[in-house]
Parts: sequence; structure tokens; C-alpha cells
Amino acid sequence: MRRQVLALTTALATLVSSGVLALTAAPAAQALPDGLALTPPMGFNNWNTTACRAEFNEAMVKGIADIFVNKGLKAAGYEYVNIDDCWAEKTRDANGKLVPNKTRFPNGIKAVADYVHSKGLKFGIYTSAGTKTCNKDNGFPGGLNHEESDAQQFASWGVDYLKYDNCNNGGVDAKQRYRKMRDALKKTGRPIVFSLCEWGQNKPWEWASDTGHLWRTTGDINDTWPRTMDIYEKNVVLDSYAGPGHWNDPDMLEVGNGKMSATQYRSHFTLWSIMAAPLLIGSDLRKVNADTFTILENKDVIDIDQDKLGKQGKRIKTTGKTGVDVIVKPLANGDKAVALFNKSGSTQTISTSLSEIGFGAGTYNLKDLWSKSNRTTTGAISASVPTLATVIYRVSKTDGGPRPTPPAGTTDLSAFEASSSTNGWGPVEIDKSVGGSGALDGKALTINGVTHAKGFGAHAASTIEFYLGKKCSTISVAVGVDDEVAVGKGSVVFQVFADDAKVADSGKLTGTDAQKTLTASLADAENLRLVVTDAGDGINSDHADWGTPRITCA
Repeated sequence: MRRQVLALTTALATLVSSGVLALTAAPAAQALPDGLALTPPMGFNNWNTTACRAEFNEAMVKGIADIFVNKGLKAAGYEYVNIDDCWAEKTRDANGKLVPNKTRFPNGIKAVADYVHSKGLKFGIYTSAGTKTCNKDNGFPGGLNHEESDAQQFASWGVDYLKYDNCNNGGVDAKQRYRKMRDALKKTGRPIVFSLCEWGQNKPWEWASDTGHLWRTTGDINDTWPRTMDIYEKNVVLDSYAGPGHWNDPDMLEVGNGKMSATQYRSHFTLWSIMAAPLLIGSDLRKVNADTFTILENKDVIDIDQDKLGKQGKRIKTTGKTGVDVIVKPLANGDKAVALFNKSGSTQTISTSLSEIGFGAGTYNLKDLWSKSNRTTTGAISASVPTLATVIYRVSKTDGGPRPTPPAGTTDLSAFEASSSTNGWGPVEIDKSVGGSGALDGKALTINGVTHAKGFGAHAASTIEFYLGKKCSTISVAVGVDDEVAVGKGSVVFQVFADDAKVADSGKLTGTDAQKTLTASLADAENLRLVVTDAGDGINSDHADWGTPRITCA
């Protein structure tokens, strides 16, 4: 019998309604339209390695670039060699320009950037959105009120990445300070990734997606398990704010710094990867052991972090800060990553299922991305997980024969099973409105008085994905807010994607708007994604209908 509910089972819906799943609003703004940081940046930052000690100098930075190339880090995807505080002299020159420290960088910053570029890598620098930087000995010159001059100087040196800290800011509004530097960087004409190190003080995830490419969600990390876990707990609930060009940043990696176990470092790396976090190495690559490189160069785990769909993993189950977590991350090719994380003091069996992670019936392969073992399942996803460890699977459909595609001709899309789906509230419903948080509790799909017998009842933020196998040509669908919400409530945006290309966009629709028909070409698309986002004001009452979706295939 055809499945009547996509993606989320009644059990998962119960988790949502009971408050186990955190529902967070989607970001209020789109990413910067510059095409930068479409996947989370990967690289190195020296602060946790050297701080302001004398060993932080030109030779050390060039040596890190050499290690990137010689030890396989560049091949694994790491590209930014970033320097932190203490690179400058204490005062500006007579023209107000920054001066590189003559002892640390006798040949200037451009010479270092040129060397890094010669290795096929990119170079990053640091300053603060204040009068001085964060160095405890009164700091070095900051960028506040020098934004255009400093940005032009960075661009002339060949800087590719700017970390902009938050010290000595004089109480000036954070949005004003960071947007002023954003504008100055844009004015240079050089593509520079902009990292807001605002420590999460003003909830940058709510406003910074059109300001920078990544923003710190917390204060600084350190090489201890309690601090790493504190940051994880704060960052994991912010999944709806991350995406291509705008990432939550839970700070750099501590892997290899020596105060945690190999198990803890593997969990740290796995959790940062499934959260689509920037992967900036913070350990001394000149001194770390071989196990550190093994962790940092696990390409299977890196692929989860760098997946082009750009989704931060969502925690779908948790039993508290000393219990177990299940985190799920949808991937661009239709696979999903599933992390089973044991925060407790003893070995635990952690379980979820294909239906709970949004897959339909069938046989699926589970690849353990650390052990590299493979097994299949038709339902359960489970592992015995040692204390403080994380098992991460890549889950892929493996049924024999070709993957099913919609039938030839023009048909109702709701008659065809989706390959995956996610929903902001309750399960996605077939041929019904989303209703409440339970399964099969919706009503007839109705948009401003117009009823549809076929379609999908969704709730922002939602994605429904179908495998087309390049066999389909067009889709036509009526979209709008369902009448089951109170009059005037709800505001959403409907988007249709053919693979990674957005082929239709409804613009903002509210509960008072008439339905809108979207028609789009699906030519040569492997996958179709139906996406509902909020309209910048949170997800409350965002009951979204895809009415009479008709698809034409060969």
C-alpha cells in the first residue's frame, strides 16, 4: 500500500510535539550574493597554536602552507592559511595605515600571502571591530573607523579571508560595525570571505547572513571536553540558520592539541562536520601525531561537511546533556548522514530508523565513515557506541535495479514516493494539509477557498525531494498558505529546484494571498526539490500547500 506520510513518522512527530526537537526560525536574510563560501571554509588558524608567542612569524606561516601540501591537507580540501592577532605593530603609520610587525614579518604581509598563493592555497588575516584587537597587552590597532583604509590594504596584500573580532568596540552597535566592514570589503573588488567573530553576543544568526559568510555562535573554544560540549549544545540547535554562503561557526578545531582523547577528538570532528561547521585547524601541525592527520583527513567525514546541499544537520533525538543524540543531515545526492553520539559515561545502544530520518521503504546501505564497514538495513539504524564516541553513517538506497522514477506522461506528483523529506512541524502529509504535529491529522488542501484533491501539506522549513533520473520535463503546481491557519497568519516562500538550480520562486505569500501557480522546466534534472522557507519572520503558522502538483515525464 502506498505510504500516506512522507519522511517523518508518528514517533518523530511526537518528539516534536513534546519539545524534544528544537524548532528554530529560519534565517531572516539571504546569503551575500558574491558566490563565496558556498561550502564551509576549511583551513588553519594559528591562535590556539602560538597565540602571541615569538614563534608566530613568517617562517611558521610558510611552514604551515608547506605542511598543507606535503601532508595531504590541501588534497583533503583545506585551503585557507589564516593568521590571527599580533601580526601588526602597536601603532599605525603617519598615514593611518597598518604596519606589519617588523620582527615577525620582516618582508611584510604581502610576501607571506604570495607564498601561500604559490602553493595553490588562500591567505587569511585578523583584526577587530573595535579600536584595538583582543591581545591582553592593550591590543593592536583595530578596524573601527578605519574600515575602508584597512580593507583596501588587505586587498592590496592579497588577503582572501578576514576574521573580524569584537574587542574594544566602545559599545557601538554590532550590526553597524560589521556591516561597515562588509561594505568596505565589497568596495575593494577583491573576493574576501568575511568571518564575524562576534561571539554570539547579539545573535548574529538572526541578522548576519547578508553581512558575513560565517559568524561565531559562542565564545572561544579550548582543548577541554566540557567546553567543546558547551559549544556543541549551543550550536546544534541553530541548524535552520545555516546554508551556502552563511554558516554557523562554533569556533576552530581542537583536534590534536593533546588534552582530549582520540575518541573525543573524533567526536569533535564528526560533530563539527555534520553541523556543516567551518573546519579550521587549531593545532600545531608541526608537532601533532599521525592520528591527528588521520582524523583531519577523513575524506568521508569531510564530504559530509562539504556537501553542496549546504544543510546543517538537525538533531532529531536527544536525551539530554549527559545522554545520547541522533543528528541527521540531508545530502545533495539524496543520501543522508546520521550521527549517533553518546555523551554518557557508559556504552549505549543508540537507535533510529529509516522512517525517522525521512526515508521510504526499501533496502539501504549504511557506511560507517570511521570504520569504513558497510551493512544494509530495511528499517533500523543502530549501533553500540562507546562513551563519548560518535558513530556516523552515510545512508544510501541500495535496492537492486534502477531507482524508480515517475511514470511516463503527465501525472500527479503526490502519487509518486519521495526519496526524502523534512518538515518544520509534524510530518509532510500526502493529499492533506499538514494539520497538527501528528501523522494523518490534516484536512483537505485549501488555499484561499480553492481546494485541491492532490498535493502535499508542508510546514516551513520543509524540503521534499524526488528522484527524476533526467526523465522529466516540466512541473506545474499551485502554492499558498493553507486556510487551516487563522486569517492573516502565515508567511512563506515556495521554491522549486532542479538539482542545484532554482527554477521557480513564489516570492512571499501570506494567508491572505490567493494561490499562485508555479511552472518550471525540469529538463536534464536528476532530482527535484520542493522547498518551503519562512519569509523572514519565523515559522509560526507557516502551513504551506503544494496543490495539484503535475509532472510531465518521458
